Amino acid sequence: MSGDVLELLWPFIISIIMLFTVGFYCILVTRNMIRVLIGLEILTKAVTLLFVLMGYITKQVALAQAFVITMIVIEVVIIVVAGGVILSVYRHDESLDVRNLRNLKG
Repeated sequence: MSGDVLELLWPFIISIIMLFTVGFYCILVTRNMIRVLIGLEILTKAVTLLFVLMGYITKQVALAQAFVITMIVIEVVIIVVAGGVILSVYRHDESLDVRNLRNLKG
């Protein structure tokens, strides 16, 4: 890989690292379920950008696009199901705090 191409890729690499760090931090630190869901979304966007970058580097853009489209579809399904679960927990408990999930034990 030439130096010119590597210079073009540095902003993408830094963006991936920043998105991954922000998403992982958001999942670990917060106790609000909506923020955890947003952190998961940010984390998956970092992985999506990584797939696109790896497809560009390896010259297999079509394969990377197929992976990204599949990942977006799976991501939407997971976010919708998790949003439904969060809405149900909020209706039952009137709180979005993760620590209150222990009260749901039967």
